[in-house]
Amino acid sequence: MRRIALTVAAGAFLAVAATTAASAQLAQGIVRVGTDVDAQTLDPRLMRDTTAYRVVNLLFSGLIQLDETLTPKPDLATSWENPDPRTWVFTIRTDAKFHDGSPVTAEDIVYTYETTLDPKLNARFRSLYTPIDKIEAVGANQIRMTLKEPYAPLLSYLDLGIVPKKLAEGGADLSNAPVGSGPFRLARWQKGSRISLAANPDHFGGRPGVNGIDFVVVPDNTARAQAFEAGDLELIQSPLSPRDIKRLEGNSRFAKSISTGIAVTYVNFNTANPLLADPRMRRALAMMVDQATIVGQIYEGTDKPATSLLLSASVWSYSADVKQPAFDPKAAVALLNEMGWRDTNRDGVLDKDGRKLSIVLSTHAEDPNRIQTVEYMQNVMKQNGIDATIRVTDWPAFSGGVQQGQHEVALLGWTLLVDPDRLMYAQLHSKGGLNWGKYANAEVDRLLDAGRAAQTLPARAAAYRDAARILGQEVPYYVLSEQGYQVFHVPALQGFRADPRGMLRSLAAAK
Repeated sequence: MRRIALTVAAGAFLAVAATTAASAQLAQGIVRVGTDVDAQTLDPRLMRDTTAYRVVNLLFSGLIQLDETLTPKPDLATSWENPDPRTWVFTIRTDAKFHDGSPVTAEDIVYTYETTLDPKLNARFRSLYTPIDKIEAVGANQIRMTLKEPYAPLLSYLDLGIVPKKLAEGGADLSNAPVGSGPFRLARWQKGSRISLAANPDHFGGRPGVNGIDFVVVPDNTARAQAFEAGDLELIQSPLSPRDIKRLEGNSRFAKSISTGIAVTYVNFNTANPLLADPRMRRALAMMVDQATIVGQIYEGTDKPATSLLLSASVWSYSADVKQPAFDPKAAVALLNEMGWRDTNRDGVLDKDGRKLSIVLSTHAEDPNRIQTVEYMQNVMKQNGIDATIRVTDWPAFSGGVQQGQHEVALLGWTLLVDPDRLMYAQLHSKGGLNWGKYANAEVDRLLDAGRAAQTLPARAAAYRDAARILGQEVPYYVLSEQGYQVFHVPALQGFRADPRGMLRSLAAAK
């Protein structure tokens, strides 16, 4: 396996060491990674934030791993076969051990998937696995998955971390004291501050080339960039503020990777709210989102304007002909007038049946670009007769409120969009586990089901394009941008490879 060398060139070392004595940590083989939020749980079945995804990916092994090109590669599974469209057979390695020294068995894999599928666990990504009808151990080192119907994206989702059945059934707190079989083990978790990982010397892939990884929580994007420049961090990645990105790009001290990621920033409309239940209202509000100004000025071109729910990075499914509403405040007001919303009081605010048109825009405090975006959206809406107010809270409160359907119009993002199914099914299918806005459309359901079951890319693409056309008209989501993915690191991390999901598995390469 490829080695991650932590030998620091003299010039680079002096440039960093001059600013902080803490750079000795790098010389000890500890890589400090800046992150914006703390993880809420480190149980791979329950994880719900970007930090958790990235930490869990290092603590746990899945049946497969996705490499930086999103290609499925062996992990716990050494090989797999697909003898018919509804059957997958995986051969499991026999040399994998959990961090407590116990072997990883086929029963652990079966248990992980069965509990993830159990509604009682309330696994966030349960809907990714509901096409699995049965998973069973076949002998000592094989797993057979039987599907309810053909399921095209399956392999892309089988990086789910496998948990130890015995510990989980015994009541172990895997959320706070995770025990996986990945290349790193949890050394210490200082809640709200730092998650420290130590190299696993018994990993089946060999001991990692770095001694440890510290995820350091720095909520403010600019403060995180400044900590990196000062030598207090060795790696930072999106989300970052546009001005910091531009400055760091021009600094020859740092290595960088700049690309369009597989993530979006979007507006989530709560269709369960009586005011937002009418698609015409959602279209009108979407036509007041000045996408060009927000992406071009607030994000300073570091993101890419989106055209629909189809990501351009997914070349096989993307179509420029599928459109969501464009910025057009006059048309938006005309549509609202058609719905009966008019400024009858001559006070600049539209009203109907004695009620003012009031909307609450919400986002989280950790991302200044999103705060600026909702402030700008508020300004445009106010200029066009909508009494828009803003609610900004910290990430736990904001995300918890959205997941409970307490929002009206929320600005947030989705990451890890390795397949069109990952952005649409759980979020916009009427039975989707992440459908926080309670959107329901029978034809969209049918098309998303068809996109999962189709066996050819053209057939899958047709289903997702047709679904995206409907969603572009009914607008339960308005996709503001395809997020840029930026990562900066010290040149000493030789062999580090940027991953569009932000995963750090290349740091686990063996010595």
